[in-house]
Amino acid sequence: MSKNKKKINKKYQASNNRFKNELEPPKSISFSFKYWQSNHAKFSVRDCETTYFLTLLDRLKDFSSWTVQELLRNRSSSIRCHPIEWSDTTEDGFGFSNEEQLVDTPYQLSISTSGHGRIHGFFIGDIFYIVWLDPKHLLYS
Repeated sequence: MSKNKKKINKKYQASNNRFKNELEPPKSISFSFKYWQSNHAKFSVRDCETTYFLTLLDRLKDFSSWTVQELLRNRSSSIRCHPIEWSDTTEDGFGFSNEEQLVDTPYQLSISTSGHGRIHGFFIGDIFYIVWLDPKHLLYS
């Protein structure tokens, strides 16, 4: 090999394969509390019973085996995943800085069919960023 030719790192070359996304299986949903507003007066979980948190964690575990598309396409009444239309709610938005740059579509998810409220947040890729936990379903009242 001449001095002017560089060696190509095979691992680097493979990782930059333009067909990489087509070959990988869909990724499951992950959850982040990076934007969680734990001190929001309306969406507080401070007085919730232990069963609320156990149900919440079970639901997040269940959803973490799904892809984003599986969740968004599911029309089950126990999931109630749908975009939030702020004009139909008591809020104007999540209210954090750079929200317009980060949040394409806000969503709500049901925690259970037995009155444990909703989870409100947004997706960036396969990550659902939880902003509010709404045990009393107060976003719409």
